[in-house]
Amino acid sequence: MIIKKYTGKTEEEAVETARRELGPGVVIMSARQAKKKGLLGFLSAPVMEITVALEDESEKQPPKAPTMTALEQLAAKQREINAQNKAAMAKAPQVKTESVIKEEPQEIMVDNPVVSLKQSEQIIVEEPVEDKTPRAIEEKLDSIETLIKKKLDSADASKETAPKVEEHEQEDEQMKLTRLLYNMMIDNEVREKYANQIIEEAQKQTKPNMPVDYFLTTVYQKMILKFGQSVQITPATNGPKVVFFVGPTGVGKTTTIAKIASKFCLEEKKVALLTSDTYRIAAAEQLQTYADILSIPCVVIYSAEDIVEAFDKFTNYDYVLVDTAGHSHHNEEQKNNTKLVTHALDGKAETEVYLVLSATTKYKDLTSIADTYKEMVDYKIIFTKLDETTSFGNLLNLKLYTESDLSYVTYGQDVPNDISRIDPQSIVKQILGGGNRDKQNVI
Repeated sequence: MIIKKYTGKTEEEAVETARRELGPGVVIMSARQAKKKGLLGFLSAPVMEITVALEDESEKQPPKAPTMTALEQLAAKQREINAQNKAAMAKAPQVKTESVIKEEPQEIMVDNPVVSLKQSEQIIVEEPVEDKTPRAIEEKLDSIETLIKKKLDSADASKETAPKVEEHEQEDEQMKLTRLLYNMMIDNEVREKYANQIIEEAQKQTKPNMPVDYFLTTVYQKMILKFGQSVQITPATNGPKVVFFVGPTGVGKTTTIAKIASKFCLEEKKVALLTSDTYRIAAAEQLQTYADILSIPCVVIYSAEDIVEAFDKFTNYDYVLVDTAGHSHHNEEQKNNTKLVTHALDGKAETEVYLVLSATTKYKDLTSIADTYKEMVDYKIIFTKLDETTSFGNLLNLKLYTESDLSYVTYGQDVPNDISRIDPQSIVKQILGGGNRDKQNVI
């Protein structure tokens, strides 16, 4: 029995292909709609897949085993031979027959050589045929019958197991895809804990016999859902929205603030800049330069009281963006100063805090920084320097670790360009190896 699969745009096309290769005697066992194979094959148009079977020529006319009727005929023939032999023995003297059976051959030859010869023939024929031949034939017949039965059972089993073979192949494909997706996540520095969680959730949602492309789609959707909806800075319901930008040194807070301020200015919003970064050399001057280009006010502050005073000057503005001093998350004094600054306007204005992090930072350091700032204030997350890394797994890791909303991402130094809201679909494609890593399309 030959069993093969064929695909085509339509079922008729697949059947025609099968008949051209195997001949007109093919039997269609199953037909189903399938997707083309490949990592992103679920995006392509479906095809029809058929499973056909063709009976092998060597199995079309199996040799017929002797039936019981043939056996009976053979036994009747043997009985006829036995009857003739008995008749011959009846004509010979009984004593001589006795002597032939019991005495030595020399005496047989002397007394009656002719009869002795016939009696010898009788013994030779009668003994093996009557005692052994029928039994041997019956055993042979039983053996042939058993062999044919096994052959037929095997053919039936082949028909019954054909779909199971297909299911087994499908399971193998899903296992291969599972390993591939898992390895891609690990290669992109997704934590093993989260990679296993995503795979397990997708497996629970995938039923047996489903196309492997469905499993890929499920993993893709699960990852997007775990990123959640990105958020952005929105206007306050009354008065200006005060937005604090916190984070370690060197992650690009000042440049990010300049990009966001430029965006608001293009939208004709009134924006004011404040900076408490008096530790880093020329940090205040850098922000002042951006403010001059945008023609917006910029004020340097040194304490929480200075923020309250500055805020009173900008009550008719839409946004007040505050650049805080970057510092080590292990420095307790600077941590306390940051906490005082970010809580200075509690109850006086609508505020938001954004933790700015570099996508190039190690996961262990990211979690340590996130824990430190979580002790001070609730925050949303901005990732910078996406253009300086090839592994985006930490974006998903930190989202799941902190359960904080993700907001903007930056991927270059150009102001006001190289910033946008995070796009979970693009990030997931990057993690699964299907995204474009060009600077303009990094997210």
